[in-house]
Amino acid sequence: MSATKTAAAPRHNPKVVTALRRFAISISVLNIFGYTVLGFEQPWTWPFIALATGYTTEILLEILGARAEGRAPRFAGGGVKGFMEFLLPAHITSLAVNMLTYVNDLVWVMVFGVIVAVGTKWVLRAPVKGRLRHFMNPSNFGIAVILLLFPWASIAPPYHFTEYLDGGFDWLVPAIIITLGTMLNAKLTERMWLILAWVGGFALQAVVRGLLFDTSIPAGLAMMSGVAFVLFTNYMITDPGTTPSSKWGQIAFGGGTAALYGVLTAMSIAYGIFFATALVCAIRGAFLWTADVVSKKRAEEALALAAVTHSVAQADAAAQAQADATQAVTAADAAGCPCPAGACACPAPVTAADAAGCPCPAGACACPAPMTADTEKIPVTA
Repeated sequence: MSATKTAAAPRHNPKVVTALRRFAISISVLNIFGYTVLGFEQPWTWPFIALATGYTTEILLEILGARAEGRAPRFAGGGVKGFMEFLLPAHITSLAVNMLTYVNDLVWVMVFGVIVAVGTKWVLRAPVKGRLRHFMNPSNFGIAVILLLFPWASIAPPYHFTEYLDGGFDWLVPAIIITLGTMLNAKLTERMWLILAWVGGFALQAVVRGLLFDTSIPAGLAMMSGVAFVLFTNYMITDPGTTPSSKWGQIAFGGGTAALYGVLTAMSIAYGIFFATALVCAIRGAFLWTADVVSKKRAEEALALAAVTHSVAQADAAAQAQADATQAVTAADAAGCPCPAGACACPAPVTAADAAGCPCPAGACACPAPMTADTEKIPVTA
């Protein structure tokens, strides 16, 4: 490894940094109100444990990654502000995993989920525009792993966010989340096409399941009014780091997630919303790797074809240059040393037999025209 380390590339562009900052502020305020007003059921110390776990994991992995890649850590050199901006993704992920899962009193399961969520950014990566970037939604993946490995664990119950609200105020929380989330995603993350495809696809799959499997369509649609669904729609599935930027890419991602949710729910698989998102992220990661391999193969083939074309062009140019040189020499010889009138062509070099049968005049140069078997030899008078 070189003794000098290259400077770390900017981790995010300014617009994404602003979005992350507002995500972090929103989820922090929601946790404060959750533990003081709304009725969050996890112990109040767990958010701090989650944050300590997420920060530590993020910093350690960044140090190891920077050392392996021969660069400075991304949190170095930016002062306090740069260090805080570096920790924004870990802050959001840690609070989301703790807030959306319920693991009874086993705090180590929540800690495990946070480590998996933050660590997946260094393990599940794919090439995007020449750089390896994580493609798996961290918070969603950490929650999905908890639900897979610990069947007794569950998602935070529906009343988790509105337990102590009544008299119509229980609608205030989702209304605020929708308003702030829509503003955030429309102006900063630019993921409104994804949201529309996800919400529209979710409604469509509820209707399709009702028609095909005779399930309750109103019940399927009612889930869209819950705080958990609103949070997921505005603050999780729209993660700018793990979703496409193009219009049709967003539509495919949101619609695909809704379709997979419908399939998983029809198969009686609980918590399909998290598993569907993880599957779509995995499909996108496989697509990115495939596209990169195909792109590199095409580039290699183009380089090989260019090299062959260049070699052929060089050979043609050399042959043409040699022909031009030969023609120039022949013309010069003909102009500077003409054959005498009536003399036979004397090939150069002239052999002894040729000299005997067709001697060149004294002082005459050899004529460059080659002799053939049918060439008539005309004696030249000395």
